[in-house]
Amino acid sequence: MRNEILKYQRIRDLREDRDLTQSQIAQYLNIKQNTYSRYETNDRDVPLDVLARLADFYSTSVDYLMGRTDEPTPYVRR
Repeated sequence: MRNEILKYQRIRDLREDRDLTQSQIAQYLNIKQNTYSRYETNDRDVPLDVLARLADFYSTSVDYLMGRTDEPTPYVRR
């Protein structure tokens, strides 16, 4: 349960830390703003492809977004 809460909290915190709106992120993801809002409020699961795009956008890892690690630095690609 802790990881689920962190996932939604982290995508909101990352967005807010960059002074971005839900609409701006939704536009980047090519989804509706209300769909993105439901991700942040844990009313809808975030699909893996969306998590991957968010991780790329924020230069972090999917594991960080999901609360599996507290290290925001993305893994080195080989």
